[in-house]
Amino acid sequence: MNIGIDRISLHTSNYFVDLRTIAEARSVDSDKYYLGIGQEKMGIPPPDEDVVTLAASAAYPLMQDGELENVELLLFATESGIDYSKAAGIYVHGLLEMNSRCRTVELKQACYSATAGLQLAIGFVARNPSKKALVIASDIARYELGSPGEATQGCGAVAMLVTADPRLVAIDSESGFYTEDVMDFWRPNYRSEALVDGKYSTMVYIHTLIESWKQYAELSGRTLADFGRFCYHIPFTKMAEKAHQKLCRKFKVDIDKDTLTALLDESLRYSRIVGNCYAGSTYLGLTSLLDTAEEDLAGKRIGLYSYGSGCVGEFFSGVVQPGYREFLYADQHRILLENRTELTYQQYEDIFNYAVPTDGEEYVFPQYKTGPFRFSGISRHKREYESLVD
Repeated sequence: MNIGIDRISLHTSNYFVDLRTIAEARSVDSDKYYLGIGQEKMGIPPPDEDVVTLAASAAYPLMQDGELENVELLLFATESGIDYSKAAGIYVHGLLEMNSRCRTVELKQACYSATAGLQLAIGFVARNPSKKALVIASDIARYELGSPGEATQGCGAVAMLVTADPRLVAIDSESGFYTEDVMDFWRPNYRSEALVDGKYSTMVYIHTLIESWKQYAELSGRTLADFGRFCYHIPFTKMAEKAHQKLCRKFKVDIDKDTLTALLDESLRYSRIVGNCYAGSTYLGLTSLLDTAEEDLAGKRIGLYSYGSGCVGEFFSGVVQPGYREFLYADQHRILLENRTELTYQQYEDIFNYAVPTDGEEYVFPQYKTGPFRFSGISRHKREYESLVD
């Protein structure tokens, strides 16, 4: 029995800042961003957008299509949690009017947790083939103004429906994974901005990739030549390119620039203009690949590498299913990305410096342009959400 991703839908903020704007404000050449790290734009959430509204908006097309019936497991993956106790997925469950017979849990391990959720969901469906699982990765990547990580910010959510006999990608059973206790990136509970040791994190990312690939290759008997495309965790697009080059070099596989582009470019297109989505990053790449590839990918095996600092990494794979294009939300994604509003530098800084009140008093937030749901205010320490759907 094949199990895997049956539908996939993304959402990001309706606002972005062009990295040329950041470059001008920081008095640096924009090529540092456009060419150096391969990023052009980054999504910026307004005050009434958070990981709950991003997640619910990502899953809303599934609700509209009646795909959430028989969902008995909702796994919410994020490192931008809003409550120490209550899972953010509970709010999403309510906004999407899902069946009460549903296990709902929040998962955390930096940018890796959505892959943990996907694998857990596959195990659930294996035991309950007639049921479905919904895995949502939703994050807001945030670094201090003027810091080295500033240009790798972003936000977004990806919702994946996991079923038997999936219409998009059947996930292979083999997987290689690796854990090591390191401090390459972390975000203490008392900080809203992440801390990162960039050069060290790159080294750990590559080391974890190589160790995960070794396991995968031993279990599956496959080589790097057996894949039609690759999707990597993408803190910035040049990281994915560097990772694949390092992997090929380590295992003595020759790869030229044209081949590298053919294997990776389609998976990097959305990330280049959305920015880092942390837990959703790998799956933003997968969505981009499925949506934008001109070649019919049916029957092709996709290699996926998920990495979460701290660290956990996993290399696994899946086979694209015949007729997959009929079940994509590619047009909706294109319209969303083409119709975002560009921010000036001052608008970007004002939003960045806006802080959600923590005194628990009564607050009503002004309405910005969001998806079908918004974070409307706070009352007696309770977050309140609003549906904009008629």
